[in-house]
Amino acid sequence: MPFKNELPDSILQSRVKSRTGEDVRSPYYRDTTAIIHSSPFRRLKHKTQVFFAPSNDHICTRMEHVLHVASIATAICRAMKLDDELAWAIGMGHDLGHTPFGHIGEYLLSGMMEKKGYPRFEHEVNGLRVVDFLSRLNLTYAVRDGIISHCGEHFIRTISPDFTQKDLGKITSKVGLRPSTWEGCVVRFSDQIAYLGRDFEDAVRLGIVSAKELPEVCYRTLGKTNGEIINTLVEDIIDNSEKEGCIAFSEPVYEAVKLMKDFNYKHIYLSPMLKGYEDYFRRLLGLIYDYLTDLLDRCGLDKEKYLNERNMLSAGFYNYVVEKHDSYIEHDGDLGLMVFDYIAGMSDNFCLDCGNEILRPEHLNESIERSLTGKWFDVSSL
Repeated sequence: MPFKNELPDSILQSRVKSRTGEDVRSPYYRDTTAIIHSSPFRRLKHKTQVFFAPSNDHICTRMEHVLHVASIATAICRAMKLDDELAWAIGMGHDLGHTPFGHIGEYLLSGMMEKKGYPRFEHEVNGLRVVDFLSRLNLTYAVRDGIISHCGEHFIRTISPDFTQKDLGKITSKVGLRPSTWEGCVVRFSDQIAYLGRDFEDAVRLGIVSAKELPEVCYRTLGKTNGEIINTLVEDIIDNSEKEGCIAFSEPVYEAVKLMKDFNYKHIYLSPMLKGYEDYFRRLLGLIYDYLTDLLDRCGLDKEKYLNERNMLSAGFYNYVVEKHDSYIEHDGDLGLMVFDYIAGMSDNFCLDCGNEILRPEHLNESIERSLTGKWFDVSSL
């Protein structure tokens, strides 16, 4: 059966703010270029996918993951005669709302926000906030819809679009959301395909699990390497979707996927290694939140007060406050989410640097080290 979107292009390609003038790019290709030139996209190269390993080039980062998702979704859409440029754009932008430190960071930030009376943090919903409000990328409806409804953690066997035009800006939870396009549905499945085998391979590489621990049925049905797993799942979706009239895994493949997903959750995502990071990241995020919230309350828009802190975090945060202050008042009505947004946008390394700046500002490092060195060689003090 042909897979055709029911919403017209006039809706799917509409933007929050209309654009004038012709462009050699298609609307969705134009969205892709806006995404890859944005600051949130650049920061993905230093954001955790699953494992916090900034010095290991062989462990998947968030940027690698979105590239994997986009390429997988494009391949499926080409085979199914869907719009591969739309799939590519959604895939490239689907994780722009992620926090530092992967899902642990998301879980911790969500708890902090709920304590302050805000809805729980969901990176899908935050992704739309990033492209619409914080970065103002002015993407098409179809891409924005794909970002907020990708929900790659919820494994299902089949999915079809809801074919309704949503008021995306008013959505506060991903629960129950389905994409409005077939391409959005493909990206949702491609998200799962991209990380299922890759997370397992990374865990084996790091010694968290042994390759022999994975149930044999997963190897027999899906394959023994990440490449084989991706190939199996892509071909299964292409072959089976035509038969069922929706984006769907076959029953045997889906059962193997569920088994492998359950294995990954039990032995990888809930492993002592990852759980061990949780307390440390909780302290770090709490430290940064308390410090920035106090700064904002005490200093307002007073540049000198920020600079008197004599650390780079305070100076950088001042620039953010000045740039975004009026936008927050207009969009949110207050500055309540400003610090949460600032933290959510951080890369892993920048977040760690912020903790250091609070506790031991960079400008003090050299003077402290000179003092220690001087004392070390001051024989008269012995």
